Amino acid sequence: MNSSTRTGVKVGAVALGLALAATVGAQPASAKGLEVRAQGTCSQGSAWKLKAKADNGRIETELEVDTNRAGQAFAVRLHDNGVLVWSGSRTTVAPSGSFSVARLLTNRAGTDRITATARTASTGETCSAVVVFPG
Repeated sequence: MNSSTRTGVKVGAVALGLALAATVGAQPASAKGLEVRAQGTCSQGSAWKLKAKADNGRIETELEVDTNRAGQAFAVRLHDNGVLVWSGSRTTVAPSGSFSVARLLTNRAGTDRITATARTASTGETCSAVVVFPG
């Protein structure tokens, strides 16, 4: 291989590397597909799941609580970095004895720490969920 061929190979490899770096760097932090999930157990054994997913510059957030008992009313709150972004009530429904809350949140600058709490007055059960969504 002569020196002009080696130089051409080196230049080509460098150009390819720069092109790949530019392509990867061009993807926004809120690109579709970025998703975080967490799950756990509430204070009296019910199950919770919390999901946060990138959606066109916003964060699609969904909380699901499954008690296996229909008719339980829960007070629910969602916070993003400590700021209350939604509160309301949900009642578990048949056949699964679960409820869900889905909200589209503003993607704040930096990392978003999304917390959800759900409490039912009938039994005192409390569910506390957290996900960290990289910004």
